[in-house]
Amino acid sequence: MPNWIYRLPRVQRNWSSSLQTLEGHSKSVNPVVFSPDGKLLASASGDETIRLWDPATGAPLQTLEGHSNWVNAVTFSPDGKMLASVSHDKTVRIWDPATGAPLQTLEGHRDWVTAVVFSPDGELLASASVDKTVRLWDPATGAPLQTLEGHSNWVNAVVFSPDGKLLVSASRDDTVRLWDPATGAPLQTLEGLSDWVNGVAFSLDGKLLAFAHGHTVRLWDPATGAPLQTLEGHSNWVNAMVFSPDGKLLASASGDETVRLWDRATGAPLHTLKGHSDSVKAVVFSPDGKLPVSASRDMTIRLWGPATGAPLQTLEGHSNWVNAVVFSPDGKLLASASDDKTVRLWDPATGAPLQPLKGHLNRVTAVVFSPDGKMLVSASRDDTVRIWDPVTGALLQMLEGHLDWVTAVVFSPDGKLLASVSHDKTVRIWDPATGAPLQTLLGHSNWVTAVVFSPDGKLLASPSYDDTIRLWDPATGAPLQTLAGHSNSVNAMTFSPDGKMLASVSHDKTVRIWDPATGAPLHTLKGHSYWVNAVVFSPDGKLLASASRDKTVRLWDRATGAPLHTLKGHSDSVKAVAFSPDGKLLASASGDDTVRVWDLVTGAPLQALKTNVRVRKLSFSSEGQYLDTDRGQLTIGPLGLSAISPRLKGRGTERRIFVNRTWVVQGIKPLLWLPSEYRATCAAVWNDILVLGHTSGRVSILQFSAAEP
Repeated sequence: MPNWIYRLPRVQRNWSSSLQTLEGHSKSVNPVVFSPDGKLLASASGDETIRLWDPATGAPLQTLEGHSNWVNAVTFSPDGKMLASVSHDKTVRIWDPATGAPLQTLEGHRDWVTAVVFSPDGELLASASVDKTVRLWDPATGAPLQTLEGHSNWVNAVVFSPDGKLLVSASRDDTVRLWDPATGAPLQTLEGLSDWVNGVAFSLDGKLLAFAHGHTVRLWDPATGAPLQTLEGHSNWVNAMVFSPDGKLLASASGDETVRLWDRATGAPLHTLKGHSDSVKAVVFSPDGKLPVSASRDMTIRLWGPATGAPLQTLEGHSNWVNAVVFSPDGKLLASASDDKTVRLWDPATGAPLQPLKGHLNRVTAVVFSPDGKMLVSASRDDTVRIWDPVTGALLQMLEGHLDWVTAVVFSPDGKLLASVSHDKTVRIWDPATGAPLQTLLGHSNWVTAVVFSPDGKLLASPSYDDTIRLWDPATGAPLQTLAGHSNSVNAMTFSPDGKMLASVSHDKTVRIWDPATGAPLHTLKGHSYWVNAVVFSPDGKLLASASRDKTVRLWDRATGAPLHTLKGHSDSVKAVAFSPDGKLLASASGDDTVRVWDLVTGAPLQALKTNVRVRKLSFSSEGQYLDTDRGQLTIGPLGLSAISPRLKGRGTERRIFVNRTWVVQGIKPLLWLPSEYRATCAAVWNDILVLGHTSGRVSILQFSAAEP
């Protein structure tokens, strides 16, 4: 972790011990195993594949395909040059892990093969099966050597002693059997167990034998067959266990969704590793013993580290989804709105909770600070707007009048007016200082979806599902114009920088340009083949860009309405579009989880930034060095841009922080993996602070040092 991530947890120091989650399998992951040198990690899955990963980075390396049914187990040879797998398809397969090439297919079992293991010298391979047998093979040639019979039910596990002189098998017949692998002769049967044995493991010195028995782990002396200890704590079946390489720890994996670490000498429980959302089927240590890895039916593999040092501040208090987070204008306060009917205020510098703002009787849908930061306004499904003092948390005003959910609120540019819109088909204007209702704007015949003030604050525009945009005088509430012409819902609108034009886009596949002074339609721009989602003017007002569900962005001449370029490259709906401050670049965000940067002169694509999350809001920073989004700040690399905008290479842009579905990213480098319970529903950035809202009701803060790493 870079030393410029310097805020450590305060509220929940044990955020999660999980370091990485490797995603890619499409069904339950059963076992995972490291190569002897620790440079590869192999996982087997119900999706009939084995996957090889780089455990240092989490990068996928190979997908081994060939089995025709669930893959139950996988293991490396001691020299790491072979990988063996077994399957419900009744076969054992041997692979070259360096290339992924299949080497041998071993056939002979009459039912599912459940487990496989190499002898310590790599000269034998043992497999266990539902057919009640253990088979020994020559892995170099694939030749069958011995069939060990004696169990009266499925054989679940098989393991060699460290010196290779014993072979141990565990079965659903409630016994553990010891065999001589050289001759196949049975040596000992450990009986008297009251439940199935799911797994078995030797300590590295060969002096302890551990096996999974019901909800417990049992330790035995393999020399005498005497029971030594029973480790209790799991609340469901123990599926697997493994000793650490130094023999000091034992890890167990269970159907209770946890991994437990135990002190081998005393049997004392040390840690419970939580994070999986389904049964944990396998656990293994890295060769140096520093990294336990687990595999689960939740289709993930988790790498675990120490339980401290996670660089997250977790703000707990909300008891339901967090819908929005917003910073005050000076960045000294953070407000969050939740489905738990509250707004909460936090100190983003320390993570301390300041005020819970209670009073709403239903979900809080929006929250906004006044331009001077002295008021905080919240809107709710309880049909009200509330104004709060963010310093004291006192309720200043409760604005009543809407007859249905309030979906959006906005201050006028000077902060003297407040506008709200509702499912009751109205726009209301309020005096935020007194809470007095000033105007109720009637006329829409369906939900009002948004409200926007013109740059000078003298006009108010409201789009609606009634296919119209209405213009109002916010000072008097007088209706000025009804912009009719769209034949379907109006999705978005924007004023030109000088306020002399208004552009709107619709489900009717068109872009329309209007004169807001007269309401006259100026141009109808046709060309999109599906809904148009977003529209924006260039900084000089001469160009207009529109984004559509048809996967394209179109550029238009504002004055003539002529089409200039159709920007193709996205593979899903384009959700947002933005011009750079100098008007030379255009950025677009799509449901294909990319942001693309385009040259406006030629229409040529310059860069495709993979975000791994849908970006819905997009704008360039004031200096044009990065993109502000609803998921953080996205770096624009110099590739292809240097000739157009050398300043994009400016100092510090490589450290911009962005949040995708599973990672906090620094530039293009994955920086911090987020466990599933910490993935964001919304995000906000203020200078060096990143804030995440979660479905659980938590709010998390990351803070980064201002110094260069």
